[in-house]
Amino acid sequence: MMDALDEAIRDAGASAYVAYASSLDANMLYLSRFRTTDPVVYIRKYAESGTLIVPVMEYGRAVRESQASVITRADAGYFSFYEEENDPWLATARMIAEQAGGDILVSAAFPFALATHLQSLCTLHLDTSAIEGMRAIKTPAEAECIMKVQHAAEMAMEHAISLISKSEVSGGVLHHGDAPLTSEYVRTAMHKLVMDHGCRAADTIVSCGQDTALPHLRGSGPLLEGEPIVIDIFPQDEVSGYHSDMTRTVVKGEPAPEVAEMYDAVRGAKQMAMGMIAAGTAGRDVYQHTIDYFTGLGYDCGSSGFTHSLGHGVGLAVHEAPSLGPHGDELAAGNVVTVEPGLYYQGTGGVRLEDIGIVTEGGFSSFTHFREEFVI
Repeated sequence: MMDALDEAIRDAGASAYVAYASSLDANMLYLSRFRTTDPVVYIRKYAESGTLIVPVMEYGRAVRESQASVITRADAGYFSFYEEENDPWLATARMIAEQAGGDILVSAAFPFALATHLQSLCTLHLDTSAIEGMRAIKTPAEAECIMKVQHAAEMAMEHAISLISKSEVSGGVLHHGDAPLTSEYVRTAMHKLVMDHGCRAADTIVSCGQDTALPHLRGSGPLLEGEPIVIDIFPQDEVSGYHSDMTRTVVKGEPAPEVAEMYDAVRGAKQMAMGMIAAGTAGRDVYQHTIDYFTGLGYDCGSSGFTHSLGHGVGLAVHEAPSLGPHGDELAAGNVVTVEPGLYYQGTGGVRLEDIGIVTEGGFSSFTHFREEFVI
């Protein structure tokens, strides 16, 4: 059965699609299902299965783990080409050209040095959406992977909120034991917990007070009484590579009235948007309705107020297709997306809530089963 990658190869008039990357590249991980920190070559000829070319030391593991056929660089001729060229990029290019057997389709992330040499051997064509489109539709097994990560994320969020809730207040600063409770302490505690569940997390946001007016500021220093605390975690499963993503905003103590009103508006926007999502609905329409909702309440949408898209796809990358933004196309059953409205004002602070779930023919099935509790 022809898939989107075969169609892209055919439409470009190419013989094969080629990737050169480590598994840190989500497309490579998706195609090969092989985890490696060093770049390897993946070749998918039209209407054929993929072939992975790896160093000999990785051959046995790749055969065991990858869904592609596996050959070594030696079998693919790399070392013979290297003896002739004495240039690893040119030797790799000659190996790829011989194995692909014609014009080649590559992604926008393909290395420039390798592309330069390949262009002297064959014609290159650029693809920017075929694999991303395939990745956007999750299988039931992929959805299960994401739900597993979401479970770990929720346990970490529970731990973070518990630390904040149980903290003591002294001089307007939250304390854990005899020391101030800091963004760094909460972040590290969350990271340790997800590690216990086979996941890893980096750059988790634990921001407080005026820092929350900047949506992606990680946060630092002591957490404060009566100020919004935005907690945004997006861990990755260490085996499958799939992510999840969630955000909550809490306050220890009495929040300012304008922040409490912002929270109610954001919660209402999230509920409204989740009710609109279904297969066939355009992401841009859900985004526009959210703008209309916020402006109807008197909030800005642009450089302040609601400043970002409503949501994004999640999978092997924490941000991937589809988009719930101004250019978001029609959603399809199997898309896993976040819904994360927020409001941000310098001098006041910010509020964001974020859930994740899967698009179905009839609506939106949430993977997030975590309470919304503002004042703790």
